[in-house]
Amino acid sequence: MTEQVYSVRDAATLQALSHPTRVQMLEALREPASAAEVARRIGQPRQRLNHHLHALEEAGLVERVGEERTGNFVATKYRAVARSFVVSPSVAWSDPRRLETMRSQHSLETLVLLGERLQSDAAALLDRATFDGEQIASAAVTAETRFASEENRAAFLDEYLTAVAQLTEKYGSRSGDGYRVVLAVYPEGEGT
Repeated sequence: MTEQVYSVRDAATLQALSHPTRVQMLEALREPASAAEVARRIGQPRQRLNHHLHALEEAGLVERVGEERTGNFVATKYRAVARSFVVSPSVAWSDPRRLETMRSQHSLETLVLLGERLQSDAAALLDRATFDGEQIASAAVTAETRFASEENRAAFLDEYLTAVAQLTEKYGSRSGDGYRVVLAVYPEGEGT
């Protein structure tokens, strides 16, 4: 079964994904197809696509899923390993100090991993809306504030978590549709 979202986590896979024709091919391979079928879907000559298909297969972004025989001719069928692809920011991290910092600052590590999870979940929901025709019930709220002191920040966080716990307990249930509630508090700075 095809994954919903594949997270690219290494430079070699990113390089295989970085060609525009390969991105088109992955879209065309959401459903199993031969190289000739992919070529027709994206309007390219099949011979031009063979090396791209090989690179995608080598990177683990497509897989062989069968063969189709027509007389003496055998066409290999391929399929993308996921419906969507996202790139993890860690692909661009070569300094091992980042990993050490994440190990020593658990809340920061959680924030970084949550960002990746949110990116992946949003891509999967976008696909459901785009390709399955679903209306996605979602909400996103951001707020920015300043805290006069560390004590104020800690008190805010305590009250914030208490309020969310009360709301979750009041309206949450063991049955019904599942939702993920994301709460994040982090310092504003350059790039955020």
